[in-house]
Amino acid sequence: MKIRLPLLLAFVIAVPLLLALRTAPLAADEAGVHAAVLDYVEALYNVEPERIARSVHEDMHKIGYWRQSDDAEYREIPMNYEQLHRLAGRWNQSGESANADSPKEIVVLDVLDKTASAKLVAEWGIDYFHLVKVGDQWKIRNVLWQSHPVE
Repeated sequence: MKIRLPLLLAFVIAVPLLLALRTAPLAADEAGVHAAVLDYVEALYNVEPERIARSVHEDMHKIGYWRQSDDAEYREIPMNYEQLHRLAGRWNQSGESANADSPKEIVVLDVLDKTASAKLVAEWGIDYFHLVKVGDQWKIRNVLWQSHPVE
């Protein structure tokens, strides 16, 4: 009985520690994915194209479905990295496209060791992201978005 009690105590202490160590990289990766998407939206809101350079892969593919009004047809809008970088330098330059109350709701949907997915609700609509881990940094690789749907 004396031998079993120390083993039981060691087990009770070791298991939570091992589980914490195992989930620590996942939590760091989830934070990295969130940070990349936050850089993306704040680059556009705050006219900071350097944040696009930090968070978006240079081979990014983006496709959007935008409409000017609720009764208008959707238009398909493709965009590459260079176009997004330029857009971030001018989209909200007047401060009228987004402000401190503009939405930036980020949901990290899935994180694996090399790929991840996330969702953003922003002023212009809803974006879905595929991200890739490059070295120790998460970069946005693909974006699919649309204007807000009619309520």
